Amino acid sequence: MSKGNHKNDSRNVRSVLQPDLPENNNMKPEPDDHRGTCSAHKDEKRSLMMADGGSEEDRKGSAHKDGSGNISAIAGFDPDGGRTNPSGHASGSAGYPEIQRGMGGEEHPSCWKLDDLKKLSDCEENLGYLKFDRMHAVLVDVGILYNSHRLVPIKGKDAWDSNHVKMPNSVRNQIAPNQGPKWKQISKHLSGLARQKEADVKDVANAIGHFNPKYQSRWTFDALFSLVKTTPPSENDLHKLFPKIAALALKLPDEVQKAIPLLQRGHDASIYLSRVQIACLLANAFFCTFPHRNASNRTAEYHSYPSINFSSLFGKPLNRKIQKLKAIMHYFRVVTDERMHEGTDKAEANGLVTFERRCLRDADTPCWKSCTETLSKLHVTSRGHIEDDGADFLQVDFAAKVIGGGVLDSGLVQEEILFLLYPELIVSRLFTQELDDNECLIITGLRRFSIYEGYSDSFQWVGPYDATQKRDKWRRLKCQIVAIDALHFKDPKQQYDMRAIERELNKAYCGFRRSDKLQEPDIATGKWGCGAFNGDPQLKAMIQLMAAAKAGRGLAFFTFKDHQLAKELLDVYQLLVSRGFTVGELYELLENFCTAVRRHKDESLFDFIRKSWSKL
Repeated sequence: MSKGNHKNDSRNVRSVLQPDLPENNNMKPEPDDHRGTCSAHKDEKRSLMMADGGSEEDRKGSAHKDGSGNISAIAGFDPDGGRTNPSGHASGSAGYPEIQRGMGGEEHPSCWKLDDLKKLSDCEENLGYLKFDRMHAVLVDVGILYNSHRLVPIKGKDAWDSNHVKMPNSVRNQIAPNQGPKWKQISKHLSGLARQKEADVKDVANAIGHFNPKYQSRWTFDALFSLVKTTPPSENDLHKLFPKIAALALKLPDEVQKAIPLLQRGHDASIYLSRVQIACLLANAFFCTFPHRNASNRTAEYHSYPSINFSSLFGKPLNRKIQKLKAIMHYFRVVTDERMHEGTDKAEANGLVTFERRCLRDADTPCWKSCTETLSKLHVTSRGHIEDDGADFLQVDFAAKVIGGGVLDSGLVQEEILFLLYPELIVSRLFTQELDDNECLIITGLRRFSIYEGYSDSFQWVGPYDATQKRDKWRRLKCQIVAIDALHFKDPKQQYDMRAIERELNKAYCGFRRSDKLQEPDIATGKWGCGAFNGDPQLKAMIQLMAAAKAGRGLAFFTFKDHQLAKELLDVYQLLVSRGFTVGELYELLENFCTAVRRHKDESLFDFIRKSWSKL
């Protein structure tokens, strides 16, 4: 059976619809606000459902006139006190919906409370035994982990090839042909820096210049100078912190003793790193020691990978870069102090982090038009944030196809902010090739280090984040993020093409799809692909609802102060659930909507759905 009318096109839809994407894959376009921003059988079923009904407008009008009873009925709630269950997924305890008061004082029912959704901390584990194989690269000694609960590096061999990270301490990393290992030079300068009780930005710049003589005259450190200059004396420990980061970088040969594979396109694979190993890798990124990672042109060896060395972050003294550096320096402050006071393998602060690349194969790609699943649970709110209120769910990273976007440059929207709150995410840029249309990256075990306020140019690092998190039996913190990249539409009308819609459905489903675990959490998401990428918030919300339903998972949807979207999404969700719409029927509605758009009908998706329903 065909996997969808447009499946053969959807894998290449980026090139069809986006022929003029910018060459710098590490950067996202700047937003105003990225957050803000079978058939006869079906007809018979729909006729039976609508036989007793009147128009949708009549139903809405009577609901508002008659009060909570009719609202509850439309929303999928039994006015006699029990929750109706038009959806196999949307079932739960009896009772009326919670009444939430909007910003203008209006009341509307919230179909599901946040506590109704399945949390990561409550999921039963079915992890099995952690082992190294072709698809799972474990960089710690599993035997020691199970026997003595310590995270000790696994011994192994270096690799200098196209399938592994080329490490700064590799004997193949030469100063010049036949002139000896570059690590000897790196070690000499970092050791000198680490022995100092205090060091300034000039010391850091000089050391980096020695490792990168080709760029010594091109790279500037104005943002780092500005950070030191603008930090109040009572809080300024940066001169003491620079030597600690150098000492941490020098630990790399001891902490990472086995080659790190690249997470390449088209391959399901996972990497397991201890958080101490991640800290050592990021300390080397700070000092720009990773070879072959400074060039970004299309002929460069790593042109399809993100940048990892911090050189771009140190450059122009933009306020957003200074705020980023505050978050990153706080991370280094914490991890260097923990190493000093508690040791590397016994520290409670240590743990394992998993980076998993997943591919959606043709055999697993849904035939969306034939899907019979009904909508899952939905919690909608215009208040709060994914990283705060949704932290105990699978958090969606509104990613660039090159993971991390502009986090090491001037980009500062949802993905970059996540990478600053969870700096261990930055190490994924070392080994993750750009995502294809049918791929995602799932990261499990992250620790949050910072709190913030604002967004984009108004972003401010506020201070440390401190909260207790549960761990699983692999010593991973119970925090999980999925990176899925939406299409960037230079012309917003391009998104009303079923090839683009099916691509986005498959991308979201790839990220939301369950693994072979017994239980997995529901999903915290929002205006994915909107704002900077010009996505239609109503369309993207519907796409994510459909993908979550197919995956059998609920959604917590954060509209980021977009009160109108929250209200309209809730209204449309209630309408669809009350009438038992399936994912396949919604797919057909989207097909009809795209046809209407092509006929130049100026109508929103939600209005189109309401009118379509009233005509049935």
